[in-house]
Amino acid sequence: MTTRLGSIAFFLFSFFSLQAQQSDSSLIVKIRNNMQLAVEQYKLLDANVPEGRMPQNFSEQSGKLVTSNTKWWCAGFFPGTLWYIFEYTKDPAIRALAEKRLKLMEPEKHFKSNHDLGFMMYCSFGNAYRITGDPSYKATIDTSAMSLATRFRPGIQSIQSWDSSKNFSCAVIVDNMMNLELLTWVSNNGGDQLFRDIAVTHANTTIERQFRPNNSAYHVLDYSLAQNKLLRKTTWQGAHDTSAWARGQAWALYGFTMMYRLTRDTRYLDQANKIAAFVLNHGHLPKDGIPFWDFDAKEIPNTFRDASAAAILASALIELSAYVSGSLTSSYLLSAETMLNTLSSETYLAKQGTNGGFLLKHSVGALPLNGEVDVALTYADYYFVEAMLRYLARKG
Repeated sequence: MTTRLGSIAFFLFSFFSLQAQQSDSSLIVKIRNNMQLAVEQYKLLDANVPEGRMPQNFSEQSGKLVTSNTKWWCAGFFPGTLWYIFEYTKDPAIRALAEKRLKLMEPEKHFKSNHDLGFMMYCSFGNAYRITGDPSYKATIDTSAMSLATRFRPGIQSIQSWDSSKNFSCAVIVDNMMNLELLTWVSNNGGDQLFRDIAVTHANTTIERQFRPNNSAYHVLDYSLAQNKLLRKTTWQGAHDTSAWARGQAWALYGFTMMYRLTRDTRYLDQANKIAAFVLNHGHLPKDGIPFWDFDAKEIPNTFRDASAAAILASALIELSAYVSGSLTSSYLLSAETMLNTLSSETYLAKQGTNGGFLLKHSVGALPLNGEVDVALTYADYYFVEAMLRYLARKG
C-alpha cells in the first residue's frame, strides 16, 4: 500500500512538473516571437515619428499617433526599449535607431522641472551604458542624478514631484519611487553618497506616509513647504482619493523591489511583499492578470483594463520572485506568467504593421482627466519587453 501511494505521489509530482515545464516552454516560444515582432514594430514606429520628436501614444480608434518633445516624462522609454530589443537581437539597425534617439535625449540631463529624470534618463542611458559600457553614457547618467537631487526637500524628507500649481502645493507621487534607481545606482557606482542617502530617505518616508493599512498606496501626498506639513492624501489619476489606482500600485511594487536590489535593506523587501499581496489577492484582479485601471473603479467590470500596469507588475514580480523562497517564488512567477501570456494574446498584442508600431494595445494613462485612455503607450511597451527579457533570464 505504501509503495502504491508513493508511486501515485511520484506520478502526480511528475505530471504537474511536466505541465509547468510545458507552460514555461510555451511562454518562452511566445516571448521569442514577440521579440522578433518588436524589431519590425519599432523600426516602423521610428519611421512614423518625425525627427526631433519621441512617440507618446497611439489610438486604434482614431488612428492617430501622438508624439512629444524630449521633456515629456516618458520620452526616454522609446530609446530604452530600442536598447532592450538590441540586447536580445543584436540587430545593428536597431542599435543605430537607439543611438540616434539617445542624442535627442542627452541635453535633458540638466532637466530640473519635475522628478521624472529617472524615467527619462536612466531607462534610456542606463540601458545604453549597461549594454555598451560607453563612458560618455555614464557621464550623462551622473549629471542626471545631480539634476534630480536638486528636487529633494529636506523639510518633508521627500523629492518634490511637480512644481507648485493651482492643484497642488508640493506634490509627492508614488510614481517617484521609480526615479530612485537613478540616484542609488549612481552612488553605488562611484558617485556622491548623497544621492543614495536622498533615495533611501525618500523611500523610508514613502513607507511611513503613503500607504494605507491594507498596503495600497495613495497616489499623491500634498505638502506645505512653508510649514513642512502634510496637507492631504489624494489622487490625480485614480478613481478617488482613497482608491487604489492600478498603475500606482505597480510603480510602488516595482520601486520597492528595485530598492531592495540596490540596498539589500529588508524593509524594502517586506514592503514589496505587502504590496504584492494586496494586488495579487485583490478580488477585482481579473483571472487573466490584467488589472482594471483602478482597483476601486465603480464601473468594474464594465470599465477599461490597463496593459501598462500589467506589464510593470509582471516585470516587478519576476524580479521579486528571485528574492523570496517557497510558495512566494512560485506564486509571483505564476502571476507574472499569466500576465505575460495574456499580454501576448491577440487582445493586447498588435499584429505586425499595425498599432502605429507599438507592441501593446489597451493601456490607460489618466482616465479622470480623459487623457490617453485605451491607447498604446511607450512605457507599456518598455516594461513588457523588460518583463519578457527578465523571464528568459529567470528561466536560464
